Amino acid sequence: MTQTTTRVLEPSDLGAALAILESEPVANAFVASRVQVAGLDPWRLGGEMWGWYADGRLRSLCYAGANLVPICAGPEAVRAFADRARRAGRRCSSIVGPAEPTALLWRLLEPGWGPAREVRANQPLMVTESPSADVTPDPLVRRIRKDETEVLMPACVAMFTEEVGISPLAGDGGLLYQARVAELIGAGRSFARIDDGKVVFKAEIGAATPQACQIQGVWVAPEHRGKGLSETGMAAVLRYALADVAPVVSLYVNDYNTPARKAYRRVGFRETGTFMSVLF
Repeated sequence: MTQTTTRVLEPSDLGAALAILESEPVANAFVASRVQVAGLDPWRLGGEMWGWYADGRLRSLCYAGANLVPICAGPEAVRAFADRARRAGRRCSSIVGPAEPTALLWRLLEPGWGPAREVRANQPLMVTESPSADVTPDPLVRRIRKDETEVLMPACVAMFTEEVGISPLAGDGGLLYQARVAELIGAGRSFARIDDGKVVFKAEIGAATPQACQIQGVWVAPEHRGKGLSETGMAAVLRYALADVAPVVSLYVNDYNTPARKAYRRVGFRETGTFMSVLF
């Protein structure tokens, strides 16, 4: 009979955890990028990393921080993670990950954690290793400088509020969100087109590992929508990402956002899987 156990991983477990994360580098890019920088120390990582063991071998992970993220988790591992999460109580603002394990995790947690503010059960995961020749990158999209943070911030807040449904300035006054925006600018992973002092297009490379990176925060100013800026802007960001960051670029998008999915396909992305997000 298979012996299983679940525990919080320690720094000495880093090698085994990275092996699991790197087995699916695109799907795991968000958590892998954090672990590669911070290791498994909860204070530096911003949360605990739970490990599920079968017959003494680490098989699955679950990141438990601001997000709850099941990683390479089959049904038995998901049930074990749900038991631990239920005992600990909800500390996260969302559950996010590949659709199948995330859906099971939410079914197990919903009786105690629900209701959710919103459930996005079908978010296509899109991937590319090369840009399409059909879209010319916008030459005015460029890296944002540190001294342009205040110019970029209103666009970031507008994007977040539109996408998530709440302002990132709520709660702590936006200190954590502003720190994250500044971090991406400092890392050279924030891009925008600025016309007459205003952002008309923006996007960031949020998660980045040597194997894969993930574009996030794509936004076009409302008065400029319908002009193709999302396509030419994304083509420009994709060019930077492939040249400077990783050989594979991904993103995930809401299934109902038909214009965005069409634009990303034109730029060169293809749908390879499905994510799911539960927002609290």
